[in-house]
Amino acid sequence: MGVYPCHGEVVGFQHSTREMETDEGTTVSLKRIHHAIVQMPNSAECQPVKCALLVNAAGAWSSKVAEMIGIGNGPEGTLQGTKLPVEPRKRYVYVFHSPDGPGLDCPMLIDYTGAYFRREGLGGNYVGGLSPAEEEEPDSSNLEVNYEYFHEQIWPKLAQRVPAFQSLKLKSAWAGYYDYNTFDQNAVIGFHQLVTNMVFATGFSGHGLQQSPAVGRAVAELILDGRFKTLDLSAFDFIRFYKGTKLLENNIV
Repeated sequence: MGVYPCHGEVVGFQHSTREMETDEGTTVSLKRIHHAIVQMPNSAECQPVKCALLVNAAGAWSSKVAEMIGIGNGPEGTLQGTKLPVEPRKRYVYVFHSPDGPGLDCPMLIDYTGAYFRREGLGGNYVGGLSPAEEEEPDSSNLEVNYEYFHEQIWPKLAQRVPAFQSLKLKSAWAGYYDYNTFDQNAVIGFHQLVTNMVFATGFSGHGLQQSPAVGRAVAELILDGRFKTLDLSAFDFIRFYKGTKLLENNIV
């Protein structure tokens, strides 16, 4: 066995549907995906890719993938009508230099204001950032960097925490996307209840790199063994969106 990396964009699915009736007499449609339709880059050609199971790890665009199979397209207030609440949110990471800043024994520091920084190699280089308030969310249609955001919102907070940063020099920056869970800013992990062979691994809201080893193992266990074994991550199930049960943390960076 091996892996064939196929570089393309999923544009749809081929699936079958069967109907079941609940104890209350409600008809429920269960879907099973048989092929993912993949459009190849720089081509109008689409190829069906056969699959027994599909992991939706499309990050900021995982909600778009879920909609392709009808997730969230049912009546409001039903499981069929419950959307995957994940959307792209733009975040900036800034690189700055401070020769008199904290040394090699400095850990990643998260200030109570939400501003954070860590060392970036040697030579007094650091990276840092700050998630904006809800009402200050930047336009996510592009990846342009707002440098004024660093000077006006981040630098004063960092200098208050580390006086040596009062004389820092901003060197560069980049922007990227969070796969932001608008419901409770936590991951979505596990099978969808109505699309029986779609597994979610998304919605990490900035925690993805930290949590990826555990999530990878958990999803592998779910696929191979049919259940979580090492860590019980059932609290991150999709069903919580339908039930309205939020899985909240005290502080989100």
